[in-house]
Amino acid sequence: MADSLRDQLLKSGIVKQVRDEPRAAAFKGAKPGQGKPAQAGRPGNGKPGPHAKPPQHKPPQHKPKPSSEEIDLAKAYAIRAQTEAAERKRAEQAAAEQARIKRERKAQLQKLLESNTIPQADTEQVRHFEYGNKIRRVHVDDAQLAALNAGELGVVQQGGRYLLVSREVAEQVRQIDAQHLALLVDPSSGGIGDDGVPDDLMW
Repeated sequence: MADSLRDQLLKSGIVKQVRDEPRAAAFKGAKPGQGKPAQAGRPGNGKPGPHAKPPQHKPPQHKPKPSSEEIDLAKAYAIRAQTEAAERKRAEQAAAEQARIKRERKAQLQKLLESNTIPQADTEQVRHFEYGNKIRRVHVDDAQLAALNAGELGVVQQGGRYLLVSREVAEQVRQIDAQHLALLVDPSSGGIGDDGVPDDLMW
């Protein structure tokens, strides 16, 4: 039995070709840019459309003004910082002044003792006295010991050494810096030195 005209057309592919031809023709006749979804507000030429909204600029945000309590606290911190800075400056100035005075006193003592010390005797006899919370000693002969006990001589500490000086020089040392005067007996003490150590103590 002979195939129908429809079956023959299907086998030969003519029907399919006929169905595809309108679709292909439609694509061939389309203009460039057609068939693609256009971006919102932007036509195919890339320019903004007539209905596109202009970019909106946000108004500048102003920071809230500080309250009166915050202002008072900031002032208090500023005053405190200024006070501390002034105190530090005063402390530094005071330390510098003390250092200057100490240097001047040291120079005065050194100049005074350069030619006003009494040579110590080369003997085993010593005179003990208290200085700097410790018992110190200085080598003396009989005459020097008697003069020390009578308050006619004194002992001065300079550079870790204990030097014999006259009473006049000892008084000058006291005026310059009393800390360097190690021993000067008061003649009215009855044989007991200012340090409380008996003058005739021999160790």
